[in-house]
Amino acid sequence: MSRAKTISAVLASATRKTAVARCILTPGKGIIRINGRRIEFIENKYIRLLILEPILLIGNLAQQINIRVRVRGGGIVSQAYAARCAIARAIVRYFQDPRIERLYRWYDRYLLIEDTRQKEMKKFGGPGARARFQTSYR
Repeated sequence: MSRAKTISAVLASATRKTAVARCILTPGKGIIRINGRRIEFIENKYIRLLILEPILLIGNLAQQINIRVRVRGGGIVSQAYAARCAIARAIVRYFQDPRIERLYRWYDRYLLIEDTRQKEMKKFGGPGARARFQTSYR
């Protein structure tokens, strides 16, 4: 899994619900920053591992790149899913290796393909999207 061309920087973006992540991948020493914070300082272990999945899958190649991700909107988990998708897309574009893309698709297709599901809109006549207010007939 070696790089065919020398690329200075790769941009990629992804969304999940209302969260939007933009990833900049540059040659470097393996530093990963999410919204300006190093990945090691994200306290929630589950969120940290979600974001690190595409990086852990490529192994030692991750030591050759620096990753900067900017995430806005949505909740914590939606931001994590958007960030991991953006990182995976940037890695595939940077290394231009079909084996990495096949690995990501085999492991989890949502590493490369956005999950387009959205929250259903609330309608009149009830407290939520599908629930209706209780009625009394006697």
